[in-house]
Formats: sequence, structure tokens, C-alpha cells
Amino acid sequence: MLLVVAMIAVIVTTDVLFFRGQAWTWERLAANVGIVLVFGAFYFRFIGRS
Repeated sequence: MLLVVAMIAVIVTTDVLFFRGQAWTWERLAANVGIVLVFGAFYFRFIGRS
């Protein structure tokens, strides 16, 4: 649960800091999907084994 909250915080922070003035673009979507994939890989690598 903490990992999901951290992921949401990182996505929102990234959107606010880097994509504030832009409308919904492919770059914004790609960045958000990339963040989710990194958190997913972290989960399966370190937490999913226990």
C-alpha cells in the first residue's frame, strides 16, 4: 500500500514540476507509464519474492 501511495506522489509531483503548462500530451503519458513500470519492476524485484 505504501508503494502505491509513493507511486502516486511521484506521478503527481512529476506532472506538476515538468508538465504544468502543457495539455495532455504523449510525453506526459509516456512519463507516467514509465514511472508505473519502474515501480512495478521494483515491486517484483524486491517485494514480490517475500
